[in-house]
Amino acid sequence: MSVKICGEPSEHSRPVKLLAALFYACCSFLITVVNKTVLTGFRFPSYLCLGMGQLVTTIAVLYAAKMSKTVQFQDFDRSILIKIFPLPLLYFGNHVTGLASTKKLSLPMFTVLRKFTILMALILEVYILRKSFPKRIVYCVMAIIAGAMIAASSDLAFNVEGYTFVLLNDAFTAANTVYTKKKLGDQSLGKYGVLFYNALVIVIPTLVASAFTGDLHKAISFEDWVKATFVFCFIMSCFMGFVVVYSVVLCNYYNSALTTIVVGAIKNVAVAYIGMFVGGDYLFSWTNFLGLTICISGGLMFSYFSFDANSRGSTAGPELRSHTTEESTGKLSIV
Repeated sequence: MSVKICGEPSEHSRPVKLLAALFYACCSFLITVVNKTVLTGFRFPSYLCLGMGQLVTTIAVLYAAKMSKTVQFQDFDRSILIKIFPLPLLYFGNHVTGLASTKKLSLPMFTVLRKFTILMALILEVYILRKSFPKRIVYCVMAIIAGAMIAASSDLAFNVEGYTFVLLNDAFTAANTVYTKKKLGDQSLGKYGVLFYNALVIVIPTLVASAFTGDLHKAISFEDWVKATFVFCFIMSCFMGFVVVYSVVLCNYYNSALTTIVVGAIKNVAVAYIGMFVGGDYLFSWTNFLGLTICISGGLMFSYFSFDANSRGSTAGPELRSHTTEESTGKLSIV
């Protein structure tokens, strides 16, 4: 299948796109810190139950908004499951692996390994959304991956389970972001419908999984429920869980899936360096620091080239979008 780039009128203004991206960046940063505080600082034993709290909050907020006619989305029927698949599976995987990896890794190493999401997203956009990318973007991605591998090679707090979870989280995040962009084209669902039915479909399986693994019992018997500070942080995590998934969908709605991943990379700059001083689980080494710096430098260049290309495209008037031609040749390109 060949890729043809053509011009279409831009649907959204540049300030709106930028605000959506900044909103996502801020929310993503805040939830990482809050989740880290709950799971590591207070040693809350169940990331599944924390994720379930975030899902229930999402359902409650959107249902209340629908009943008050603040937002509108399609009422439930059997066609919903077909329309939204495979997003619930990807969302569930992203949610659980994200919380698990946050708990088991230091913030800097979590940030470094999360860079692999960019490479995975590029590959998925090529094969699912049929897009092509400039070579300089690919070179930046290679620099990011090289820096991540250098940093990870000297991780003195190496955790096999944590590394496994974060790499799985990368795959789920990339797939979830790309498929969310694809599903947002369904006008009957809309961005609120995507959020609501994602959470509704997977909240029961999450409850069953937490009960089956014993996590639910551990969460209920957790001794810090009597502490006001923990309860506040837990509630904040639940609320931020809703806000961050909304910000992801919003950024995807007004921008591209690639831009959403890029914004996450920019946000990680702050997370990585703050994590060196906050959290108490980062073990410093020069190799790790060098790899982290290379990784982040590549991410910044990647971000600059991406936004620079978007800026030049929007200045010219039409927005560049990828469209598949009917004459399928099975050919994909990186230009």
